[in-house]
Amino acid sequence: MLSVAAPIAMALLLDRLLGEPRRLHPLVGFGHAANLLEKTLNVGRNRIARGLLAWALLVLPLPLALFWLLAQLPVLAAAAVSVAVLYFTLGRQSLLEHTRPIGAALLAGDLPQARVLAGRIVSRDLRDADEAAVTRAAAESLLENGHDAVFGALFWFAVGGAPAALAFRLANTLDAMWGYRNARFERFGKVAARADDVLGFVPARLTALAYALAGHTRLALHCWRTQAPQWDSPNAGPVMAAGAGALAIRLGGAATYHGQLEMRPSLGDGATPAAADIARAARLLDRALLLWLLLVIPL
Repeated sequence: MLSVAAPIAMALLLDRLLGEPRRLHPLVGFGHAANLLEKTLNVGRNRIARGLLAWALLVLPLPLALFWLLAQLPVLAAAAVSVAVLYFTLGRQSLLEHTRPIGAALLAGDLPQARVLAGRIVSRDLRDADEAAVTRAAAESLLENGHDAVFGALFWFAVGGAPAALAFRLANTLDAMWGYRNARFERFGKVAARADDVLGFVPARLTALAYALAGHTRLALHCWRTQAPQWDSPNAGPVMAAGAGALAIRLGGAATYHGQLEMRPSLGDGATPAAADIARAARLLDRALLLWLLLVIPL
């Protein structure tokens, strides 16, 4: 029987070498199916029940089918399929490819281009953002999605193999699509949001701990303890507070969403973020990932 460490290492290597598939990414097709089902079911009464039905129809069949398939295959074939599935759930290389150009544009003094690039990965309005605001957006996205697109998938793979990692990633994708507190999704997306909170609870805290150990540990743990409870998301709060503390920079604060200024809680402590901190956040993620790999080697 192959260890957990071997397929994880191979999937991470594939992600490093190949990056995100440019065409026919399974999650893109999943997103199209989710949009179609949402338009069909997010109508009329009983929106919470309809959202539960939509979530179950989208999240459960593929992992269950994968579980059955792996049980039928020879060991090496099952391992190869597991590596491929885990590769499709990972997004470390994609995170770096989307955030590095933002830092490069800022370092080159091209703030307008940096705003455009950052606007592609966050939902906030950055049209009038200064360098610090653009850096905050990129660093927050990198730290939070480090959990969503890397550590969360690895955790569930270690716990339940490829079917569990796939289920986590599908549930996380639905939360990103439906987990909004607005008139359209407040009720329909409630199950998607709560399911993501539950599935991400343990891996988010392990991610926060890894960030803390990989950076300014005492400051990161202090920020996690004192700032995370103020954040709306029970999982993003610990991850970003610990990450900001580990980097000794200030994240969070005011941001504009859909024309409305939101005063978000502060995260971290220390210097105002600058362009070079985007690369520092990426290195923090990689150091934390190395810690995780050292932990799974014996498994």
